[in-house]
Amino acid sequence: MNDKAKKKVLVLLGSPRKTGNTAILAQEIASGAESVGAAVETLYINGMDIKACQACWTCQKEESKGCPIDDDMQTIYHKLSEADSWVIASPVHWFNMSTQTKLWLDRCFALQKYGENPFRKKIAIAMSFGDTDPFTSGCINAIRSFQDSFRYVGAKIVGIVYGSAMNPGDISGNADLLKAAKELGKKL
Repeated sequence: MNDKAKKKVLVLLGSPRKTGNTAILAQEIASGAESVGAAVETLYINGMDIKACQACWTCQKEESKGCPIDDDMQTIYHKLSEADSWVIASPVHWFNMSTQTKLWLDRCFALQKYGENPFRKKIAIAMSFGDTDPFTSGCINAIRSFQDSFRYVGAKIVGIVYGSAMNPGDISGNADLLKAAKELGKKL
């Protein structure tokens, strides 16, 4: 498959740990996508300059050219628009997605100004949590936030993988979850 025909998958790693459990799940999804010929790019959003949405509504005005905040989201908007699929990977922090992921998601409010149907993507979600249960950990709250946000804009979540892992790297011991993550990547 030549580069122009390759599907583009953008991984947004919303964990402060570059090699933690969430990153391991995201890498398995990326590996699955690459195994069927996709080109994968990963953005470590914790290391990027992403400011909070200022609720100025500039991005929603008819004549708007997008979000006026000059930070790394300007680059991310274009990458999101160009990608065919997104992988959003976040640990559970305080009963929901990480702050890094929430900053990114809030700023996606302006994404509609960065291309035709920017939300018409295949989306995969990867989550890890340090509890034995997805409900008491808050993982379900995060999943529901993603589902509600993407349903609102007409985006399609093609799959969600999540698992319990208290210490960095623990998720590597969950062979079934890693297999499911790799299979999800192939769907992208």
